[in-house]
Amino acid sequence: MVGRRRGHIVFESSQFRAGIRAPAVGKVDEIHNLDLTTRNEAEASDQLKCLSERIAATFVLAGLDVETSSLFQGTRGQQIAGRYTVIPSRPFGHKNRADRDRWQALVATMENSLRLHAHRPGTLVAITDYLHERTGGLIGSLSQLVREAAVDAIDTGTEKITKRMLDEIELDHAVQKTRPDRPRAKYARRPKAA
Repeated sequence: MVGRRRGHIVFESSQFRAGIRAPAVGKVDEIHNLDLTTRNEAEASDQLKCLSERIAATFVLAGLDVETSSLFQGTRGQQIAGRYTVIPSRPFGHKNRADRDRWQALVATMENSLRLHAHRPGTLVAITDYLHERTGGLIGSLSQLVREAAVDAIDTGTEKITKRMLDEIELDHAVQKTRPDRPRAKYARRPKAA
């Protein structure tokens, strides 16, 4: 049995033996939750450092406001900062045809993942302008909106998403704080029965 401290070495060695070849990509989401002041999470940051040094892959670390989090503070934080580049992301644009095409492709991808029996493919793609206006081009807000609508569609038995249903959904705080004048839910929602 391998001790806890050596677990990461075994993992890395198995990756080498597996013959990972570039271009490989590793993704770590919610990196802003990594608090380098705790022992466990400091060990997690050491693992990120080891991965970046020993595996021939590109690692994408995703998180919110990483520049202001503890991620780049202290000795460990400086080591992480020396191995990764911060690439700020922005909401999807909607000013030109290329922007709208990218947004439409995202909406189509989300819609294609729906498993609602009565949902007609292309329903959401047909209202991409509306979806952009409601969500401000924020992928997380779009995902939350579509997910909540899908849950409502299942709960109500309609098994489809409609614009009216989307109108009824109150958006997340991220959208509301970026532009308070953004259209809110048109109809008051009733609390769901337990």
